[in-house]
Amino acid sequence: MTDHAHPAHDPNCIFCKITAGHIPSNKVYEDEELFAFHDIRPAAPVHFLIVPKKHIVSLAHATPNDEALLGKIMTLAPKLALEQGCNPYPEGGFRTVVNTGAEGGQEVHHLHVHVMGGPRPWKHG
Repeated sequence: MTDHAHPAHDPNCIFCKITAGHIPSNKVYEDEELFAFHDIRPAAPVHFLIVPKKHIVSLAHATPNDEALLGKIMTLAPKLALEQGCNPYPEGGFRTVVNTGAEGGQEVHHLHVHVMGGPRPWKHG
């Protein structure tokens, strides 16, 4: 399903290539709308990304049409965090990070949510 605000895929985007299966990844989860995979430069014992298959450049580009998708990402994060080895709340837990734009540290211009956890200490990337 494509909407006019976001093209379905960007042929030059590495995350579009990963979600389409053209570039290998260590997959954590996949459904019709989302793809999750381990970060290639982990900053924590557990570190994976949740990416919409629809190409959304950044959180700054999300529209009201994306609200359900963003909510799905945020409710999927705790389930996958536990499955990937994060300890349960409240003693355990995880961190979710969305880098947006150059000053926000975004390196790949396709919306993605970092989910990081595991025993401390670990970097705050």
